[in-house]
Amino acid sequence: MAEWQKSGWRAKPRVQMPDYLDQAALNAVEAQLTQYPPLVFAGEARSLKAELAAVSRGEAFLLQGGDCAESFGEFSADNIRDTFKVMLQMAMVLTYGAKVPVVKVGRMAGQFAKPRSAPTEVKDGVELPSYRGDIINELDFTPEARIPNPQKMLQAYTQAAASLNLLRAFSKGGFADIHKVHSWTLGFTESEKAQAYREMANRISDTLDFMSAAGLTAENNAELATVDFYTSHEALLLEYEEALTRVDSTTNTWIAGSGHMIWIGDRTRQPDGAHVEFCSGVQNPIGLKCGPTTTEEDLKILMQKLNPQNEAGRLTLIARFGAGKVGDHLPRLIKTVQEEGANVVWSCDPMHGNVEKASTGYKTRKFDNILQEVREFFQIHRAEGSIPGGVHFEMTGKDVTECVGGVRAVTDEDLSSRYHTACDPRLNASQSLELAFLVAEELQAGGSRLRAAS
Repeated sequence: MAEWQKSGWRAKPRVQMPDYLDQAALNAVEAQLTQYPPLVFAGEARSLKAELAAVSRGEAFLLQGGDCAESFGEFSADNIRDTFKVMLQMAMVLTYGAKVPVVKVGRMAGQFAKPRSAPTEVKDGVELPSYRGDIINELDFTPEARIPNPQKMLQAYTQAAASLNLLRAFSKGGFADIHKVHSWTLGFTESEKAQAYREMANRISDTLDFMSAAGLTAENNAELATVDFYTSHEALLLEYEEALTRVDSTTNTWIAGSGHMIWIGDRTRQPDGAHVEFCSGVQNPIGLKCGPTTTEEDLKILMQKLNPQNEAGRLTLIARFGAGKVGDHLPRLIKTVQEEGANVVWSCDPMHGNVEKASTGYKTRKFDNILQEVREFFQIHRAEGSIPGGVHFEMTGKDVTECVGGVRAVTDEDLSSRYHTACDPRLNASQSLELAFLVAEELQAGGSRLRAAS
């Protein structure tokens, strides 16, 4: 078999990628990026893989969340802080519910490109190329804005580097102190509408009080004041990914330097396609979105291509079917994994199968449908003797009105007030934390932590 090359994807069929008009400008940007330092390092990717291996055994739980598509216009330290903050709160609640460590992976510092259902869109009789994320073109509906611009890759790199710098400071600089995180969560449960979650919050308080009385404090135990936080994104724009791919000097293997974990989307998982070819050769943890059209045969081929050594922690299967449809598809895919004896992490993405149009015309998702899909995911895994390893949410720390429902109920009429997403609707901070409480209850109700049914 020929040795993998980081440019090997260029000989494969490519989908969901732009056609740049100025090849010389594209070549210049790629050459520049190859000289830049990687954004993440091989040792960090290996640490994440080891933590995901624990998830695959039911000894940890995966929380993956963040923006649908990061934007250049909304980039700010406050936005990074607020999303990081709500993810810490969610992780604490999930840790209490699962009774195992929670692996925290942000859809951050690289989630700039988006696949689209159609290559063009029409407004008022005018047809233009679709917006594909700020790393490729612009949201404004003009011919100029929709032309793919390779220079945007350099801006994406700069923003990702700045985001990672701040996330590293937050995760290790005291901001993540477990007592601070819980005090933020108590603020949420003080709301009369959130009183259903107060009992669990109070139990967490009792646990922390006991730990302090026993001498386990952030001052004398660094693990209570710091967290490991990883980044991830869909590896869609392969010119960018290739340019940031490096040889790890300690193992002499290839590492994608763009993020700790990268994933292949439901629209780009062709077994002989460019995206699978690229991801097959880097050593990072890889995610694979599995939608309703995923066949058992394709899954077998993809698992073999992406994880030929059957390495625990290497491959995460991210199920996204839609509320009410999980039972139609997940059991057959679980059986395929079991028949192959494959080591995988199973994660639930309850966002992408539940997009609908509100009465007011806005694209939205219903909180109740998101929760229903998560519950179906857990129920089916337990029935099949498999491990429900994690959840994958599109969310933000901002007080947006993009998904309807939740204790601080957002209605169809509210959507227009703070609808800021450039792509798909996100859970806001309150909805994200409420979902964490409900998933924690689901984990507790399982009785046997994350262990599969016997």
